[in-house]
Amino acid sequence: MCHRVVVLALDGVIPFELGIPQRIFGRTLSTETPGAGERLYDVVTCSVRPPGPVRTDADFSIMAEHGPEALATADTVVVPASYELGPVHEEGRLTDELAAALAYIRPGTRMVSICTGGYVLAAAGYLDGRPATTHWSSADHFQRLFPKVRVDPDVLFIDDGDVLTSAGVAAGIDLCLHIVRRDHGTAVANDIARRTVVPPHRDGGQAQFIRRPLPEAGLATTTGARAWALGRLDQPILLRDMARQESMSVRTFTRRFREEVGVSPGQWLAQQRVERARQLLESTGLSVDQVARDAGFGTATSLRQHVQAALGVSPTVYRRTFRSTVPGR
Repeated sequence: MCHRVVVLALDGVIPFELGIPQRIFGRTLSTETPGAGERLYDVVTCSVRPPGPVRTDADFSIMAEHGPEALATADTVVVPASYELGPVHEEGRLTDELAAALAYIRPGTRMVSICTGGYVLAAAGYLDGRPATTHWSSADHFQRLFPKVRVDPDVLFIDDGDVLTSAGVAAGIDLCLHIVRRDHGTAVANDIARRTVVPPHRDGGQAQFIRRPLPEAGLATTTGARAWALGRLDQPILLRDMARQESMSVRTFTRRFREEVGVSPGQWLAQQRVERARQLLESTGLSVDQVARDAGFGTATSLRQHVQAALGVSPTVYRRTFRSTVPGR
């Protein structure tokens, strides 16, 4: 049976964010044999009212084919951003209509918000005592309104197990791809990312707001150094070696790298090596020691520490959960 994702469309919903769950989850297919090509998620959109039109923040409405009862069927509920949250945004409380709709949700259902959809989760109490994020421009207001929530305004998304929150707009894509990766592994997530023509992975801890997203004309970038590093992750890579690729001092390179990528060179390298280790664990029969060497961690102990920190499980458990069929296995 497909995992049921129910998207709650509220008046004032932003069409872009509303479409993300359907575009990612609704197009995610199995890559395993047998069963390759089968849908892995069933996505439906509902309103807090009986089936009918829902206003968007654009010059059109959408027709929700399902009422709030659909929330009772959800394995995952996604709440996209809305510009008409009323008391939820102004006072931190649910309307009676919204509270009645959320009451349909079964205990244990995974809850996900995109951008200011997090206000709904917070007002309903799902975020009390938890880390969460939202669009950086709303973070201060969000924290004042919901002091029990541990707001992090500097990340793309936060995975707190059964409750996940994201920053605005494209960060919702990152979060949904992360969920696919968590549910079904890197191969499936990469497949839907390729078909959606988006990067397969941006780490949740990456900064929301990069002060210089595009280099100023005439300035050197760190693009070449990153490509150089990705081609030799299995080898020792020193910061000065990366800086040398761009003919920069270490200090200038480090500053430019953080401005362009949002994290330090060391953090970025660790992320890329974890991603490489994930691919090897899923798609090969290499020993953990060999995976550690090929991903650039050197030792199995270092690999375990990094994978545990990034994914919350050991390499062995990750492989057991997500390993694809390997010839000769």
